[in-house]
Amino acid sequence: MFTKILIANRGEIALRVIRTCQRLGVQTVAVYSDADAHAPHVKLADQAVRLGPAAASESYLKIDRVIEAAQSTGAQAIHPGYGFLSENAQFAAACEDAGIVFLGPTASAIRTMGDKITAKQAVASRGVPLVPGVAESGLSNDQLEKAALDVGMPVLIKPSAGGGGKGMHAVFKQEDLRESLEAARREAASSFGDDTLFLERLISTPRHIEVQVLADEHGNVIHLGERECSLQRRHQKVIEEAPSALLDEETRARIGQAAVETARSVGYRGAGTVEFIASADNPDEFFFMEMNTRLQVEHPVTEQVTGVDLVEWQLRIGAGEELTLKQEDITLTGHSIEARIYAEDPARGFLPTGGTAIDVVFGNDNDPGLRVDAGLEAGQTIVSDYDPMIAKVITTAPTREEALAKLDDVLAHSAVPGIVTNIDFLRMLITRDDVIAGDLDTGLIDRLTEDDLAHAPQPVDALLAAVAVTHGVGQRTTTAQRGQATTSAPSAWNVTGWRNASPINERVDLTYQGEPVDAVYAGEPARVRPVGTGAEVVVTCCGSDHRALVWVTPANVWVASTRGVFMFGRPQADTTLGAAGAGASITAPMPGAVTSVRVADGDTVEEGQPVLVLEAMKMEHVLRAPVTGVVQLATAAGTQVALDEVLATVVEEEEQ
Repeated sequence: MFTKILIANRGEIALRVIRTCQRLGVQTVAVYSDADAHAPHVKLADQAVRLGPAAASESYLKIDRVIEAAQSTGAQAIHPGYGFLSENAQFAAACEDAGIVFLGPTASAIRTMGDKITAKQAVASRGVPLVPGVAESGLSNDQLEKAALDVGMPVLIKPSAGGGGKGMHAVFKQEDLRESLEAARREAASSFGDDTLFLERLISTPRHIEVQVLADEHGNVIHLGERECSLQRRHQKVIEEAPSALLDEETRARIGQAAVETARSVGYRGAGTVEFIASADNPDEFFFMEMNTRLQVEHPVTEQVTGVDLVEWQLRIGAGEELTLKQEDITLTGHSIEARIYAEDPARGFLPTGGTAIDVVFGNDNDPGLRVDAGLEAGQTIVSDYDPMIAKVITTAPTREEALAKLDDVLAHSAVPGIVTNIDFLRMLITRDDVIAGDLDTGLIDRLTEDDLAHAPQPVDALLAAVAVTHGVGQRTTTAQRGQATTSAPSAWNVTGWRNASPINERVDLTYQGEPVDAVYAGEPARVRPVGTGAEVVVTCCGSDHRALVWVTPANVWVASTRGVFMFGRPQADTTLGAAGAGASITAPMPGAVTSVRVADGDTVEEGQPVLVLEAMKMEHVLRAPVTGVVQLATAAGTQVALDEVLATVVEEEEQ
């Protein structure tokens, strides 16, 4: 076993690898950008080396700097995590040239499987079923348009390089194909440095099933069962579970064997995942999609139901050990479900948000059925340079129904005040009848209506708590009353000074989702107890107690109750940017960089015409003219912009 390894990644996966290394007595070296100088993974590692500025292209993606960091610290191996350099064949080769073990497959295997076209050719030789389509290198847009006629609409455009749904476009009409091909090429070139595309027939009601494999350099290959990842949006996974509710035992054995054959087709080494697509209408038929030559984000659910530490086996296989696990040793016990917590706003089309975490709360740490893999702590700022995922919450129980119920309960007691997240959306999703019944497909989230996405429970109890705290109509509990170590609230709570009075009838100016709310507190004094950077508030109303966690900032009051996570604005202290211009302005829907300006200042544009392209959180977003008129630009390509910053204004002709 190694004595020291370097982790070429950040956030929760870096922390995940460090935990296993600590258990095995292996020292760890963290690397970081300027944005992560005080991040949790930097603090937990035995050593840390700075790579460069915040931009990943100047830090985490710099192969020479990562290799130098390993050499200077005496690290014998490098764990790439996922994302960044994890599936970079050049990086794997550079490690080998430097005499450092790359904790993953060979550069050749990465190169073959990293190109979707050569991957299909490789697995076809092992009898692995493929989706009908056209997969050839160097096809132009004209050739792909012609090929689509043979494949048959609808089709799915996919980049040959990369993954994570970036550059993938579903096209249902031939006339929409050209624009989608052009967009896919731009996104593929931007994300992977390779704009090669191919086409597949779009499978109706598709379900995403993937199989975990382990392989050593001695020729041993096993699979550890499947995971279902059908609940996704924009081809990005949201909820994952193991095992799948779709497969019977016979199909489970066949798909597992197909995954093993896929690994054998490239002489695979280490942990990897083979992804398949199956039709919900015909679950015994499945097709190979791709192989991810790394650890997957959703690997914890497999670990939970098999009891196998995948990171440990990555280390052991990398050290040359033989895989002692046999296929018959792998059994799936119980059910495990993972929810990805993103810094994004479902009510605004899942656009990435950002901000500084006032606090971080994920359920009860002592719950034996709960696992939280998070790379965020209180006081940390989420920036637009990296992926918006900030945590994973995993629950495990004897049955799928119990695991879902536990996950909903954990999310009900989770909050990241200071950052708008998808926690409430996740609760809505996993409590839907079709999800509970296991009736899933990859288009389920995309079919949700605006009402579904904007749905939020009525914040009655949360509003009571917000008003009570903001106006100081509560009484601080004392050490004698609560047995706590402190008798005074943090300074954030000294908004107007606490008082002990009864009864109370107070009105406070607050807004909710941009609209004024009837914020009146009438009743007995609230009981308030400092907890971390916030406070636990108990409000008695209508004969029952309402309990919530509350955090106050100059501009907002954040409240987490079992009904959800709510943000109330304080208009008397609001410092946020607002949209300008009576609906004719184009504002930044998230912090990011303007990568392209499609029009010139003073041009006449039609409603819906593309005006700007904004890139943030590794995604490209086309911003279009809200009305027909003359455009007045307020930005330029290459500019970094803030949330809600006005980028352009379109003046209608009658207004000129």
